[in-house]
Amino acid sequence: MLSSTSNQLILLSFVLIFGTVTATDHIVGANKGWNPGINYTLWANNHTFYVGDLISFRYQKNQYNVFEVNQTGYDNCTTEGALGNWSSGKDFIPLNESKRYYFICGNGQCFNGMKVSVLVHPLPSPAASPVANHTSNSSAAAPIVLPGGVVGLRALVVALASIWFGSGWI
Repeated sequence: MLSSTSNQLILLSFVLIFGTVTATDHIVGANKGWNPGINYTLWANNHTFYVGDLISFRYQKNQYNVFEVNQTGYDNCTTEGALGNWSSGKDFIPLNESKRYYFICGNGQCFNGMKVSVLVHPLPSPAASPVANHTSNSSAAAPIVLPGGVVGLRALVVALASIWFGSGWI
């Protein structure tokens, strides 16, 4: 019978081998953050958003905010009928549906360019597009990619398990 530590290592190995879906945190405006006078359309066009990713807004919490609105609210810079609002200064918003999202600053700065629209795509099928090919220009920390992709990850897990258990798996 395997010990509790062995069971945990086997479970961790399984998750590492088969749990290869990762989410990307897209930081709006990258190092410039959520501020007036930035071309967020250009920023959004340089990113690919998938269901399960996050979009995060970084700003001075007493100065700005974020509202999720519909296209009319986006086009007219109005918060009427807003779908959500955030004001923490470090807002992480999950993109849980395949659709176009619209975000604006609700204190009048929308008219100074503080608005962004992003199109969220469904997750690609695992056979057609492995996670190693899921690339983005996000300024967030990238997942670790080993040479050989998932095969390299599997080899690493097997090697670590072999060292841990002291058995000659490889």
